[in-house]
Amino acid sequence: MKKTAKKQKVAITGGAGYIGSVLAPTLLRAGFKVHVLDSFMFSQTSLLDCCSSPDFEITRGDARDERLVKELVGGADYIIPLACLTGAPICDRNPAEAKGVILDALDVILKFRSKDQRLLYPTTNSGYGLGEKGRFCTEKTPLRPVSLYGRLKNAAEEKILSAGNSVAFRLATAFGVSPRMRLDLLVNDFTYRAVTDRFIVLFEAHFKRNFIHVRDISRAFMHAMAKFEAMKGETYNLGLSDANLSKLELCREIRKQVPEFYVSESAIGKDPDKRDYIVSNAKIEKTGYRPEVSLQAGIAELVKGFRIIRRNQYSNV
Repeated sequence: MKKTAKKQKVAITGGAGYIGSVLAPTLLRAGFKVHVLDSFMFSQTSLLDCCSSPDFEITRGDARDERLVKELVGGADYIIPLACLTGAPICDRNPAEAKGVILDALDVILKFRSKDQRLLYPTTNSGYGLGEKGRFCTEKTPLRPVSLYGRLKNAAEEKILSAGNSVAFRLATAFGVSPRMRLDLLVNDFTYRAVTDRFIVLFEAHFKRNFIHVRDISRAFMHAMAKFEAMKGETYNLGLSDANLSKLELCREIRKQVPEFYVSESAIGKDPDKRDYIVSNAKIEKTGYRPEVSLQAGIAELVKGFRIIRRNQYSNV
């Protein structure tokens, strides 16, 4: 009788969040065992559809709890630390908690993780801060974060790479529909305003960002798992190469699908998030990875999604 190959196990902290609630079912469909540890701090129910799978395990608890983390990483082939207070506003309001969830929780994982266990970590391209006009930020560009969130994630990236047997992704600003939805992300927020309010007032509308769909983030993790030996020890920008857009340019893309969306620029007022840069994603593209969801397709799905949900249901702020 032919032996059945043993399924690989993936341990995920914060796996019921915006990214994890897309990634976990994707991994299950691909034949992995998945164990998620999450505090469910936003009372989300995003992993209920996974509970029917015998390959899925869920633990409610804090990613800094040594007993729970030791059990979580035991026997795991891959460890994906997603637990995070994500974004500048929530980190600014809760600086001690942000450090605890982003850095201290990572120390707990590294304490119990063996060197042969593979680490995949999502950091952020927020660390580029203020870029130089017309110059693409590459993985070799000096990091100049303008927020506590950016500084903490940069420090976490250093820990991950120093630990070895790891891959880090500097994520562009995520967008798209997820079972644990977020409305505070730029594309999601602006599209929501277009659908529900029909107008927006922009501050510092020329500030540019790069964007990536949440399903393509999930696909990037899968890609790195398949090509881990070739990709390990490196950091990769992860975004749409044709979506380095200013806030005003983003609004114009949304208006193509919501024509009644009125956009006004204000000469008074400042954007509290001062990031302004364009990003090169050539390094990860050279490994064979290509995003599948365009900005336009993501906006179209958001327009439909916002016929279902309202702002008071989902946010990180």
